[in-house]
Amino acid sequence: MKMITFFLVGLTVHVVFFISIFDIYFTSPLVHGMTPQVISLAPPASRLVLVVADGLRADSLFTPLPNGSSRAPYLRSVIEERGTWGVSHTHVPTESRPGHVALIAGFYEDVSAVAKGWKENPVEFDSVFNESRHTWCWGSPDILPMFAKGASGDHVYTYTYPAEEEDFASTDASKLDTWVFTQVKSFFQSAKSNSSLRASLFEDKNIFFLHLLGIDTNGHAHRPMSREYLENIGLVDSGVAELVSIVEDFFGYDGRTAYVFTSDHGMTNWGSHGAGHPSETLTPLVAWGAGVHNAQRVTGPQPYNDPYLQDWKLEHLRRVDVSQADIAPLMSSLIGVPIPVNSVGVLPLSYLNNSDQFKAESMYINALQVLDQFKVKMTHKKETTLSFLFTPYKQLTESKQEEFRHKAKTLIKQAKYEDAISMCQSLISQSLEGLVFYHTYDRFFLGCSVVLGFVGWTSYVALVILKTHTSLNRYPNLLRQNPNYTLWRLCMCVTVVITVFLFIQRSPVTYYIYCLLPVPIWYSVLKESATLTNLIHSAPTLPLWKCLGYFVLVAIGIELLVVSFFHRAMLTVGLAVLALWPFLSGLFPRAKFQTLSWFLGCLCLAVFPLMPVVGREPNIHLVTCAGLLTLFTSACYLWSSRQRTPLHLGSRQQFVAQMLHVAVCAYVPSLTHSSLQQKQGLPLLNQIISWTTLASSMLVPLLSSTRLFHRLLSIFLSLTATYLLLSTGSEALFPPVLSWLMFVWINIEQEAMIAQGVSGRQELSFVDFSANIDITKIRQLKLDDIRRSYFFVFFIITAFFGTGNIASINSFDPASVYCFLTVFNPFVMGGLMMWKVIIPFIIVMCTFETIQVATQLSSRSLFFIVLVISDLMALHFFFLVQDHGSWLDIGTSISHYVIVMSMTIFLMILSVVTHILTSRRIALGRRAKIHFP
Repeated sequence: MKMITFFLVGLTVHVVFFISIFDIYFTSPLVHGMTPQVISLAPPASRLVLVVADGLRADSLFTPLPNGSSRAPYLRSVIEERGTWGVSHTHVPTESRPGHVALIAGFYEDVSAVAKGWKENPVEFDSVFNESRHTWCWGSPDILPMFAKGASGDHVYTYTYPAEEEDFASTDASKLDTWVFTQVKSFFQSAKSNSSLRASLFEDKNIFFLHLLGIDTNGHAHRPMSREYLENIGLVDSGVAELVSIVEDFFGYDGRTAYVFTSDHGMTNWGSHGAGHPSETLTPLVAWGAGVHNAQRVTGPQPYNDPYLQDWKLEHLRRVDVSQADIAPLMSSLIGVPIPVNSVGVLPLSYLNNSDQFKAESMYINALQVLDQFKVKMTHKKETTLSFLFTPYKQLTESKQEEFRHKAKTLIKQAKYEDAISMCQSLISQSLEGLVFYHTYDRFFLGCSVVLGFVGWTSYVALVILKTHTSLNRYPNLLRQNPNYTLWRLCMCVTVVITVFLFIQRSPVTYYIYCLLPVPIWYSVLKESATLTNLIHSAPTLPLWKCLGYFVLVAIGIELLVVSFFHRAMLTVGLAVLALWPFLSGLFPRAKFQTLSWFLGCLCLAVFPLMPVVGREPNIHLVTCAGLLTLFTSACYLWSSRQRTPLHLGSRQQFVAQMLHVAVCAYVPSLTHSSLQQKQGLPLLNQIISWTTLASSMLVPLLSSTRLFHRLLSIFLSLTATYLLLSTGSEALFPPVLSWLMFVWINIEQEAMIAQGVSGRQELSFVDFSANIDITKIRQLKLDDIRRSYFFVFFIITAFFGTGNIASINSFDPASVYCFLTVFNPFVMGGLMMWKVIIPFIIVMCTFETIQVATQLSSRSLFFIVLVISDLMALHFFFLVQDHGSWLDIGTSISHYVIVMSMTIFLMILSVVTHILTSRRIALGRRAKIHFP
């Protein structure tokens, strides 16, 4: 019962630490209560057409063909003759939803909002669509609904195709774009005979939004350099040309239509997106029509240092780059609607072809709109902070705000438009900095609370290890009941003070949790201070130099693991060092075969961190080779173990069936890949085999014998079969190599136990996971167990970073799930990819469970050490979290902490799962009730 209580408490503590990072760094930047700002001057356009080519890279559109022509001749002619062009720089994550939110709402969506939902999440922010008189949208059911649901009034109309059409195995994904263009054409055709619709269309402040998903789908399925992707760009170009003709014809060429063509994100060469590679963050922007500058030729050097202009052959035309959020105020200005109140975009004046007065007034409105957000944020923080503790943003006090506004307005009245624009841009910059200041106002306070809890929890676990799992000399407990009672009263007083303080400041409920959690943790630590006293008294009897050496080596090892998050090659260095361990520890003379196997296994596994996580070309032949390697190693084991632990007929039949199943799963990816290449779709039989394999992967091992190696082999075969179906290349070789090393690790740890003179050793072949543990044979922890625990943490990190993983968002390759489904479904696909990441975890966890049994330790003692090592890593990453630098640097530092904390929580849960997976057996009929070896 105590272990269950400790597990639940530990899980709760780590969940709180995990969630804290979202309150500290991932809170929503949105504020509410601002008043929309409207320009008094007439806008240049009555309507706007927004075309978003999902997944279109800037270089794919702008780079001409080898013969000098363009794959997008219409848009090229717009760039060269009657429009303004540039690059729109996106933010991480470069995904469709945050990209469209930045384009249409003008701010960069927080991660917590993305996690709420993809399709049906109600709009909790203002947008250009919401401010328009009418907006008509055509395109994907994954994007359009979030801008329609929650919009004030009923003026955003969406037309979407069925979600099933978003099929990566489609013979022609460009049909998604053809559908959109066809629907728009029919829409304007029907409007000619529909008087009410025609009247609405001729009103001002209207928007037409075309979301084109074909390019993105073809990029995922065939890569951005493929014929399908590039031809889809040509189809979009001709569709835009026809669209402009239809719109101009319908409105009688009145010159009141503005056009904006852009993309939500780009795509890597290997067909993924989500991170910060230039191929993902550089997207095209082309604007033309009413209120937009015509093409402007330049003779001098462009104000951009990148090498792209020469490749694009556009160095003679003025290029105007923007941040993606800047497009929202540009669209608002063109049709005269208020800039979305949550926008942090800055109006790109270089795109506007209007009077200096209009530009100055528009920039002034932009400044007021951003300033309003700052004022609301400041007021809210001031109201929820004690007056003597409140620190204002000194660069933008209330007096300075009023001074800014007055000067800018005066300059506009005096027709000093350039000066007014400069002052407004300065005000916007100050307001944005002030928003960040108040948005991160409580960050230091919350961070200190979390660190205090972290240190307390790690100290408590260390004291529990010393108290319950070591052989320290016992001395009388120096902390009697009276001091404990005094300590309890002190903690209660601290709790009351913290609660009152947070209540006065009207802090959120989560603040109470973060600030109060350290109190019971440190109460528990101080209660165990006698254990520390015992350690001090026992110090003279301990091998201090050996202890110090172990702790120094583990500290260096932890630093190596931390660095490996930034440089995966450090795992190769670590594995090379681990390969020498048996030689350095003196195990080689007594276990030569195991030592050489360990050495070769470490070196083979060391190759994988040197291989690219992303950008790999699919190589289905390697998947087939991985299947053959799995069959070979399994057959060798069964053959070598036939004398020591003969298999019963039922077990033999199960292993033969599992091996045949692996052979089938090794062939299914090849068959699926061939079918998709021929554009014949996903074969139904392959899909049935894949889903059946996935569903049975955790059940089949429960049918096998609970003898140690038999059960481990069954788990390995079952999980590898699923992993093969989720592989596209060299990563399929990772589980067989990892499993080989894990089997060797079990054997070599047994030899290490003999070398240490531990009695009661059993022959591993006869160890049974389900047998009742003889408590009298459970030993106390020794220094060498720290090394075992570190090895486990190291292999867990290697299992995570050794091959494709979620550390980089753009490592996701949709081709990995094509054996299961090809229709776009982000949550199912994400779940399958997560299971692929988990499979190596389970292999390592089952090995660790085995080592605890084989080395005669309780199921919790080694895990306690693992918990301390993991928490030290997490605390290290907590200090590495940064809120400055590039968006990618900030996101990376936060994601590392999230990964380590998620892994710690996951390992606590997975330890229970692996215990069941190794020690339980499903009884099928009477025969299954007999325990066979």
